[in-house]
Amino acid sequence: MTDAKTLAHLLKYDSVFGKFDGTVQASSDGFRVDGSEVRVLSVRDPAAIPWSKYGVDIVVESTGLFTNRDAASKHMKGGANKILISAPAKDPDITIVPGVNLDKYDPKAHNLVSLASCTTNCVTPLAKVINDSCTMKHGFMTTAHAYTNDQRIQDLPHHDLRRARAAALSIIPTSTGAAIATTEVLPELKGKLHGVALRVPVPDGSIVDLVAEVERDVTVDYVNQAFQKAATGPMRGVLEYSEEPLVSADIIGNPHSAVFDSLLTMVLENRLVKVFAWYDNEWGYSNRLVDMVQTMSKHL
Repeated sequence: MTDAKTLAHLLKYDSVFGKFDGTVQASSDGFRVDGSEVRVLSVRDPAAIPWSKYGVDIVVESTGLFTNRDAASKHMKGGANKILISAPAKDPDITIVPGVNLDKYDPKAHNLVSLASCTTNCVTPLAKVINDSCTMKHGFMTTAHAYTNDQRIQDLPHHDLRRARAAALSIIPTSTGAAIATTEVLPELKGKLHGVALRVPVPDGSIVDLVAEVERDVTVDYVNQAFQKAATGPMRGVLEYSEEPLVSADIIGNPHSAVFDSLLTMVLENRLVKVFAWYDNEWGYSNRLVDMVQTMSKHL
């Protein structure tokens, strides 16, 4: 990616979250964070990284380059026992969305785990609550998503001609794999959910809009109560229930995967439901990665 000095600087100073509340110092082979050494290696081939030499059991594959089974599994050749991919993956042992199917994780069988995406971690709890409480016939999701590194800061070539346009100057429609990834976690919804992304001119803080036709008559109060019950019960810590008029800036630094906005819930003709949930697409997802590493480490 880059040298240790640059990584240390970017950890110390963040354009969204501000200055790191601690000490960060670059060294010859890495950097120190509050006195703890972080070793930095520069190796193109995952199979050539000597993980066993450094006592690494779990590798978080976050480059975005090695998201299929063959590529990600190369980390094991260097001694890693388990791989956690921070993206939707092709043919992992399992895709996990905490709060939805974490109970399906089998440490004996699942060594290559995908944690899907930040958007999947937001929309999947919504889809589960709706499906469990009133049975989803089919649905569409739209994420208004902060711009990301896979866009251009000024107009420049890109294989997606919309993403080729200046990220901070336009609302940019593009694809998302979140709906399909949701159906991998909730197979009962396969073929029933689709979606699209709108990249918007903010650096962080996103919102999912999920519209679903359901199989029983419901009201706004019924839907909101279902989400409130989930947020204080099985999805505590993953789903937050809000009764405040939030905007995206209010979500920055929120550790939940989804912040359900009860003021925006709508129901049309008793069976068409529209719900919204905010998410910090950086911080919220990072919290789930830490949670999942902790879960995996308990069973090494």
